[in-house]
Amino acid sequence: QVQLVESGGGLVQAGGSLRLSCAASGSIFGINAMGWYRQAPGKQRELVARITRGGNTNYADGVEGRFTISRDNAKNTVSLQMNSLKPEDTAVYYCNAEILKIIPNPSWEPRWGQGTQVTVSS
Repeated sequence: QVQLVESGGGLVQAGGSLRLSCAASGSIFGINAMGWYRQAPGKQRELVARITRGGNTNYADGVEGRFTISRDNAKNTVSLQMNSLKPEDTAVYYCNAEILKIIPNPSWEPRWGQGTQVTVSS
């Protein structure tokens, strides 16, 4: 069983920075894309940033230029550096990874972390 464990959330003032990390562990045969999503109270979960195994990235419009996603394929980790944080960035942030599932047929299966709270005060 593959698990994703996030760390690094917390409370920060507007303009501050936080770094989120996520580590995948368990029986891992391969990981395709990894990413970060967030869900604010009363809103749907939304993509924040995504990175392919080859390092190609894409960001939500409101975070590009402030957030940077990176990954370490050897360690099965993905990180999100968040700078110039705004109160509207307040949400629970979830790590996501496409894990290679072998049985019954090879396929990429999405897995989620438990979420980490990020709160930005004004």
